[in-house]
Amino acid sequence: MVDTRESIWRPYDLVIVNGVVVLEDRIEVVEIGVRDGRIADLGAELERGGARILDAAGLTVLPGMIDAHVHFNEPGYGYWEGFASGSSALAAGGCTTYIDMPLNGVPPTVNVAALEQKRRSAASSSLVDYAFWGGLMPGNLEQLPLLAAAGVVGFKAFMSSPGDDQEEAFRRSDDRVLLEGMKVVAELGSVLVLHAEDEDLVSKLSSRAVAEGRCSAADYTASRPIEAEARAVSKALAYAKQTGCRLHFAHISSVEAAEAIWRARQEGQDVTLETCPHYLTLTADDLLGKGAVAKCAPPLRSIEEQAGLWQCLEGGRIDLIASDHSPCPAELKEGADMFAAWGGISGAQSSLELLVDEGHLKRGIPLTQISRLLSGAPAERFGLSHVKGAIRAGCDADLVLIDLDHRYRLTADMLYQKHKHSPYLGREIGCKVKVTLLRGKTVYEDGAGTSQERVGRECFAPAKRIQSETVQARPLG
Repeated sequence: MVDTRESIWRPYDLVIVNGVVVLEDRIEVVEIGVRDGRIADLGAELERGGARILDAAGLTVLPGMIDAHVHFNEPGYGYWEGFASGSSALAAGGCTTYIDMPLNGVPPTVNVAALEQKRRSAASSSLVDYAFWGGLMPGNLEQLPLLAAAGVVGFKAFMSSPGDDQEEAFRRSDDRVLLEGMKVVAELGSVLVLHAEDEDLVSKLSSRAVAEGRCSAADYTASRPIEAEARAVSKALAYAKQTGCRLHFAHISSVEAAEAIWRARQEGQDVTLETCPHYLTLTADDLLGKGAVAKCAPPLRSIEEQAGLWQCLEGGRIDLIASDHSPCPAELKEGADMFAAWGGISGAQSSLELLVDEGHLKRGIPLTQISRLLSGAPAERFGLSHVKGAIRAGCDADLVLIDLDHRYRLTADMLYQKHKHSPYLGREIGCKVKVTLLRGKTVYEDGAGTSQERVGRECFAPAKRIQSETVQARPLG
């Protein structure tokens, strides 16, 4: 008779030794035993057997980052940034899972057929794991239940114009679409992520500036004031309270908006927010000095606003960090007309290092808190915490080994993204990712580069996997 009891010990495939490990509630030197791609055990002296040994002496081990906000441009615009180049940049930056936004591809991910196109593109080329957002926009309300069943983690909507005038592009949701969409999202038990800027105010200020020939960096910043973000947040919170919709606010740039969202949560609303490394490390002066490479929406704010965001983060009023990696060819970042330039920051490779450097090394924020912002909180919010986001038994062995004493200056030749521009070029960063592991496999090693084996696969919340398999089994259309 074969004894199949769980108590029978099996050798590990990998044991990571001598590393300072950032656990959910503490930091300690502990060995990590990996078996079949998952963390099997944590302990002082694990059995080695025939396991591969990874010596992490002098390094700190964190869970791989989960970047919940990236724009990879497949299908249609893979020459801007595809899954192969984008996921390589993430791996080099210690990110092991990302959630791809529904816009900036043709077609946008607003129905199941488009989702399947995304899946086919990612399946053969992504270096790290991934999930997908579905889109909410005019004309696709009936598609939301199908997308939910097909496995998207939630839905994205714009309260201001996404900026692409092509007929097949992603479009803004007006008040009616937003309210009706929230009702559907609430019924599905899903979450809606919002780009929150008031379109009426932004379009009025932008049109006036362009008509008057005022196209400088300062003019662009003034056209998207904090008031526009605060107005949109207030409206969305009111709609969510009316409908019971779970909300997540993308790329919050102001203390006023962050505090409003915090108050709503204290009053019982199911709402979270992210901010981005660029709002925590760059200011409006950088847009003046660097030009359009630092253009984003909402725009970079003042140094005083940035200081307030750090206070919000330290006080627990910011839930998670995401890159909002929004790449484009370099020529779209040229010229002095800030309204004409592409509005998006390419920075996915630097997110984790910037947060560890600016947050922990310079401000003393505990690494447990930094790790939660980068990994634990996005895993929990978007349904992946059963296998992602923490160093604990049962989770995927998605790990990043980082040297907290390795200072370096970022140069273009270090970037793995397709187009080698970034507002962080020339910046000295006080730490360096040395190794990134996805399910126990090395996908990046400093000095050796990224793995040639594309091992990324799609992640699902437990219930969505069953739904997705059912939908995929049905003929589309």
